[in-house]
Amino acid sequence: MTRPDNQHDKLVRDNLLDLEDHHLVRIETVRDDQRQVWVLTKRGHSEAKQLLEPKGIRVSALREKRYDPVTGKLLGTSYDDHAAAVTSTAAELHRAGIGHRLGFQTEIGHRLGNGFVQRADLVVRAPEAGVPVMLLEIDRRTEDAHDLVAKLRGYWEWGRRLAPDADKHTVDLIRSRPDALDSVVGHEKRLWRRVYPPTGREGLVPLAFVFADTTEAKVANTIAVLEEAGRRYWAPRRYRTLYEKAITARDYSQAVPVVVTTLEQLQEHGAGAVVWRRLGRTGEQTLTDALDNPDGHALYHHQYARADAEDKRRRAAEREAQRPVCTRCGRKFTDERWEEITVHRTAVRAGDKSVCGPCRADDVAREEAAAEAARLQAAAPPEPEDGPEPDRVRGWFRRRT
Repeated sequence: MTRPDNQHDKLVRDNLLDLEDHHLVRIETVRDDQRQVWVLTKRGHSEAKQLLEPKGIRVSALREKRYDPVTGKLLGTSYDDHAAAVTSTAAELHRAGIGHRLGFQTEIGHRLGNGFVQRADLVVRAPEAGVPVMLLEIDRRTEDAHDLVAKLRGYWEWGRRLAPDADKHTVDLIRSRPDALDSVVGHEKRLWRRVYPPTGREGLVPLAFVFADTTEAKVANTIAVLEEAGRRYWAPRRYRTLYEKAITARDYSQAVPVVVTTLEQLQEHGAGAVVWRRLGRTGEQTLTDALDNPDGHALYHHQYARADAEDKRRRAAEREAQRPVCTRCGRKFTDERWEEITVHRTAVRAGDKSVCGPCRADDVAREEAAAEAARLQAAAPPEPEDGPEPDRVRGWFRRRT
């Protein structure tokens, strides 16, 4: 893993022997093919933490020696094949450029709400390869398929936990409205964002199941169980929107992206090849393509904008079809005139509601002209009567004859 291009492992073996002389590593067990599984001692684990953790590189859990209480034999045989499969998986990822050799961690715990700690076999961080973080479970088919579903559920539940420093308002909101976690509380307020970086994609932290030392039929059966029994945890949902019929995109924001492959495929074709299958899809893809969501958020925005524009055009056409027509000149009402005859506060002064604005303006002008003429006529002096003009003498009128 540290030198994937080496044709032999003499240099690595010599370094391990030197570390063993300083009591920093030990042989866990020897496999049937005579390959040795090495682990850190307690002293080596302590020194590794001092070297790596100040640099932000977390060290895996210490693998302590355990002996059979009856025979006194070192209990390592149940660990060796699995440990070798985990290391081989990390080596294949590293060989494909997915993850720096210090970007791998094993046996990383994730504490659930009930206090149970679920440990990921392998965690890889490879932002330069388009995989900022991914959890891996290596299964040699020693676990039942439903046990893997339980692990998937555990990672899904862990991804929904609030961060310890969540404000009181958010905590009270989740207690009163559990559904608010999906619609209101974003990922930045959750625990997983305090532990891992953003994934750069929708959803929770990606999870990979790598099967080793098994048959294709068993792998197919396990994948079928994961897809069916674990659908709630990996499957996207429909977007809740006004345009559901026009939106085919899916909401991955609350789902765990799950990919599967086999160690044999990784070793034969390489981790960068088309060997990864995403649950819910058919066929295999490269890792980044399998993790991407082409039918996700980006497609939703495109479809929503198109559906919204189409809805506005439809509403405008319907409104235009209902626009009144002037009974006098035949012209359509303007928006201002239409509003004037329909809004209550202006409708009482709108006059004849069957005529358009210009015709109404002509009516108002005629009404104002008639009113002005009437006003002028009322203010004019009376016309004199026919006949001789009377003389005014001492308050009496004397008519001339």
